[in-house]
Amino acid sequence: MSKIGKAFENGKAFIAFLTCGDPDLETTAACVRAAVENGADLIELGIPFSDPTAEGPVIQGANLRALTGGVTTDRVFDLVRELRKDVQTPMVFMTYANVIFSYGAERFLSTCREIGMDGLILPDLPYEEKEEFLPLCHTYGVDLVSLVAPTSENRIAMIAKEAEGFLYVVSSLGVTGTRSEITTDLKSIVEVIRQNTDIPCAIGFGISTPEQAAKMAGLSDGAIVGSAIVKIIEKYGKDAPLHVGEYVRGMKEAVCRV
Repeated sequence: MSKIGKAFENGKAFIAFLTCGDPDLETTAACVRAAVENGADLIELGIPFSDPTAEGPVIQGANLRALTGGVTTDRVFDLVRELRKDVQTPMVFMTYANVIFSYGAERFLSTCREIGMDGLILPDLPYEEKEEFLPLCHTYGVDLVSLVAPTSENRIAMIAKEAEGFLYVVSSLGVTGTRSEITTDLKSIVEVIRQNTDIPCAIGFGISTPEQAAKMAGLSDGAIVGSAIVKIIEKYGKDAPLHVGEYVRGMKEAVCRV
């Protein structure tokens, strides 16, 4: 079984996203540990990229700050090596195809295995082009996590049938960011997924409040939160870990009440 599956073994999962190196890598490490200690079931680590097309202004800003601070892919790998000394929680990278191409795909994925990363999310990789990375992911035991968007429609069943790790259900069109309400018919999307795979699915994009998290976890197997956490880190800087921990605890309690 995929290690990512462990995130969903104890009821509804809360998945936390952080941009590596914002404001610095030490703070990222402390925030990851705070999130895990307060109930995060899976951690998504964003490798900074200069043109993150799926991201809204909050995460774009975090990418820029991290890159300006000198964060590189190699330094992110070192961060994970450090975290894996005591963090057992499943972790996945979220980044862009260009980051992997420029690093060298085989070198990137073999390093993922060496440092203990469990999966990879590439929002700019179309389903039809996943064969560019899938064989290498299989060689090195890294799940290539697929995304299902409201526009996927007749492709949802096909994507679900071949899913690995978990399915990332994009709640709404557009880029990441907190939203006051989510209006997509997610129930029918999840129904199609359930008919085609046993792999868990979690909903992300636009979730920031405990009420939203509970609603999304009620429809799926978990809730993914990124921008709201990145905002906390932007606000508190090096003092963010305590606040991230408190926020994650509240969100995890909300998804567990479903």
